[in-house]
Amino acid sequence: MSSMLKKKDGSKTPRRALTPTEVVSRMGSLPGWQLAGDGPDVAIEKTFTFANYYETISFVNAVAFVAHAQDHHPDLSVHYNRCVVRFNTHDVKGLSTSDFECAALVDGLLA
Repeated sequence: MSSMLKKKDGSKTPRRALTPTEVVSRMGSLPGWQLAGDGPDVAIEKTFTFANYYETISFVNAVAFVAHAQDHHPDLSVHYNRCVVRFNTHDVKGLSTSDFECAALVDGLLA
């Protein structure tokens, strides 16, 4: 993950860690997502449940497509009928806007 965030116009701006107040504010717009960990390992995560393994893997592949397009890759814990998606920004040692934007895109896969 690059410490630079690519803007729509092609320019780049450095990513930064969100403040605790910013994190709490953004959590309200992501139903079902929870804070996990602390310090540099703080993350947002959500468990998505499916009927079977095929649906779970289809979701994982869709998440991989989003992650590649956004150049921001979550940790995934894949099981038969569920997948835990966990975002944080390692290079800022916390949470960034990228984590919340990508979480919203992942939610959109099932909207």
